[in-house]
Amino acid sequence: MSKLKLDFLNTSDRELVVLALKNPDDFVYIVEKYKARLRRYIQRMTNVREEEIEDILQNIFIKAYLNLNDFDHNLSFSSWIYRIAHNEIIDNFRRLKARPQLLDTDIKDSYIKELASDSNFLDEMSRQEEIDKIRLALAKLDIKYQEIIILKFLEEKDYQEIADIIKKPLGTVASRLNKAKKELRKKIVV
Repeated sequence: MSKLKLDFLNTSDRELVVLALKNPDDFVYIVEKYKARLRRYIQRMTNVREEEIEDILQNIFIKAYLNLNDFDHNLSFSSWIYRIAHNEIIDNFRRLKARPQLLDTDIKDSYIKELASDSNFLDEMSRQEEIDKIRLALAKLDIKYQEIIILKFLEEKDYQEIADIIKKPLGTVASRLNKAKKELRKKIVV
């Protein structure tokens, strides 16, 4: 590890990549910066036990480390590592021969909790019922629709990042997101 203690959360990804390429021990800063985000993404995209999440996460970081020299600086690092995560999740599905389902996690992000804290008990129960309906409907969607909704609304990725992650053109991302929202509405109504 570098002798300097880095404030890795406030250091740009490009700087972290340069540091890790110069000194492989500094890859730990990339791991620390992305570990929680990628864990949340894996949880949202899979229905696996905690040990399996750890295995997937470890494989993502191993692949990122081994391929760091191939990182294309024209892409955002976030898109690049999420792409590795995307591929690792798909590989895991293939290994397990299972269709992904969303876990009961984290769809109540901070903004929903904040809204709930300002309301009365009945409003909060109603809001929870709506969240549960959305969660169930999302789990019924085809994986390509689940993923695009998760990337856009829960991971807060922009269209370009999503395109880089799923390796589809921007137009496909837009149309797939539109179709995913329509499908989600149908599943919620039913």
